[in-house]
Amino acid sequence: MIGRLRGTLLEKQPPWLVIDVGGVGYELEASMNTLLALPGIGETVQLYTHLSIRDDAHLLYGFIREAERALFRALIRVNGVGPKLALAILSGMEQEQFIRCVMDSDVKALTRLPGVGRKTAERLIVEMHDRFPHWAAAPDAGQAAAPPSTARGHDPLVDAEAALVTLGYKPAEAARMLSGHETGLSTEALIKAALTRKLAG
Repeated sequence: MIGRLRGTLLEKQPPWLVIDVGGVGYELEASMNTLLALPGIGETVQLYTHLSIRDDAHLLYGFIREAERALFRALIRVNGVGPKLALAILSGMEQEQFIRCVMDSDVKALTRLPGVGRKTAERLIVEMHDRFPHWAAAPDAGQAAAPPSTARGHDPLVDAEAALVTLGYKPAEAARMLSGHETGLSTEALIKAALTRKLAG
């Protein structure tokens, strides 16, 4: 089981990234919250990981905080929630915000997340409500967010739209979520702004 990786960040193409560890490039999928906290290309990064083994693939997921990985693992134990939907949930709202929605039985807020309909939202509330009273909601110490960087040679707007589609939004909806944002933002910042707008809407 691969539980943690420390190496050089080679590529960052949301929601994917590649880390070089001793000459081996590990490809991981990460939430937007993790991607926003990563340093620039070529710098050292450490991520907590979760390995998902399927018949057709071994998939590795990366998390900047151990608490985010713990929530991811709790989510995929919910009936009907797989790794892709769990990652979309973690990308769509902060951990503390998600816990608050569950504790307050806020179905409406949860259904704003891609792939989360009313029945899934209700299932999340029912199955996770009792887990959170003692949940460590505070961020891990020493994990300050680093400024996002833009991958060279990519159009941030195009990459942001592709990432939102990967998270489960329809292309037209992704385009609407990104419309009107100021130019010059990195891919990660555009995605975060679009998700924040969607959640607030």
